[in-house]
Amino acid sequence: MEITERSVGGVTVLDLNGKIQLGEGDDVLRHTVRSLIAGGTRQLVLNLADVPYVDSAGLGELVRCHTRMVQAGGSVKLLNLTARMQDLLSITKLVTVFETFEAEDSAVASF
Repeated sequence: MEITERSVGGVTVLDLNGKIQLGEGDDVLRHTVRSLIAGGTRQLVLNLADVPYVDSAGLGELVRCHTRMVQAGGSVKLLNLTARMQDLLSITKLVTVFETFEAEDSAVASF
């Protein structure tokens, strides 16, 4: 998995590209978010437009990122979920945990 970091209106946006699964994307995401939190980031948008697959470990890592950010006094929003990812969040009831957006400007403005 590749992660591109950018800042939009003071909000950090991570463009994720690739699968978030055990041993592939979960470690990259974990280390990136830990580094951002250590650097003072408290407003984070994860752009999942180019994430074709998320397994249970990947889903767990998304929850872990959210939990760490909340503990640090911030929040994580999800952007551009695929239909499969929307279904996965609904089935697992995580749709009540994450705020999701279809437009980047809406996600950034929500902070």
